[in-house]
Amino acid sequence: MIITATVMKYIPTNAYFYVDDGTKHAFLIDPGAQPEVLMKIVQERELIVEKILLTHGHFDHIGAVSTLQKELSVPVCMGMRGREYIENPEWNLSAQTDEPIVLKNVAFLPARTTLSLSSNPEYTLQVINSPGHTTDGVIYYDSRDKVAFVGDTIFAGNYGRTDLYGGDESTLLNTIHNVVFKLPAETVLLSGHSEPTTVSAEKKMALYV
Repeated sequence: MIITATVMKYIPTNAYFYVDDGTKHAFLIDPGAQPEVLMKIVQERELIVEKILLTHGHFDHIGAVSTLQKELSVPVCMGMRGREYIENPEWNLSAQTDEPIVLKNVAFLPARTTLSLSSNPEYTLQVINSPGHTTDGVIYYDSRDKVAFVGDTIFAGNYGRTDLYGGDESTLLNTIHNVVFKLPAETVLLSGHSEPTTVSAEKKMALYV
């Protein structure tokens, strides 16, 4: 089961719970804001969050992390290049707000790391590097359910900005063609700022040529 929660302080962002229905254990992906909203979902659904996963280090994807670390007492993980974002409010863009963000106690995951729920090892997510929107971007992909949590790498009919710290359009287009589009055609792409789409739907668009 996937639970989508669109949270907002400055920018609406999709946070996701990837849940094993049988045990209610879950990964929480990109808790960008409103920790109270996310905690309400945890409590009402009786979820047991095992890990918080970040697709990249922009403020609208990490804004609720510090509070949830305390509330849930769980590890926080992101890609190997994440340190320069979470330790630098300029790079994570929170310096532009009234609440600069610096995160601590974050694990940095190498590409091809496989994460499994302890309650059910069949629930796994593979870490795939996806630079371009940022240098630290990663996708979390489950080959069993054919679902990929893609952050701001690609949206329905669009792709992430490349004019921010660490962004590069040619790198991002390379990631889309050689990483995202190499996933099975039926893979559902769950992004930070759009409705779900699929690999096959996005391949048909001239936008990525």
